[in-house]
Amino acid sequence: MSSIARPRIVYLTRKEQFSAAHCLSSPQKTKEENAKLYGKCINEHGHNYKIEVTVKGEIDPVTGMVMNLVDLKLIIKEKVLDNLDHKFLDKDVPFFQTRVSSTENIAVYVWDQLANDPRITSSAQLHEVIVHETDKQYAVIRDE
Repeated sequence: MSSIARPRIVYLTRKEQFSAAHCLSSPQKTKEENAKLYGKCINEHGHNYKIEVTVKGEIDPVTGMVMNLVDLKLIIKEKVLDNLDHKFLDKDVPFFQTRVSSTENIAVYVWDQLANDPRITSSAQLHEVIVHETDKQYAVIRDE
């Protein structure tokens, strides 16, 4: 047995929420095809989305943290919440003007906003983003 201890990787998660409106409609489909595919969700409606952002890394021996949660909270606010909260996603957020504002694409948007932020990558690595559209439906994107 080796006497060298392996570094421990810890996963740290911050939960946030935002409210936004959208309607599901693919620009590549006709109105009739969209209605058949998305049903009543082609109409404008809103959700109280919940997001979970998980970073991973080694615990800093000085601070005892993988990452300062106050910093993570601020990054999520600046990069995600300020852009999505109380917005009409399809009209107000350029990312969704060419993509369906599905839960899956919202998860990709959140990931893309956070993945290259040096404040995260300097201390921890983005591991997972979960977007809950409802209590019964969510999408997950991971660094795999």
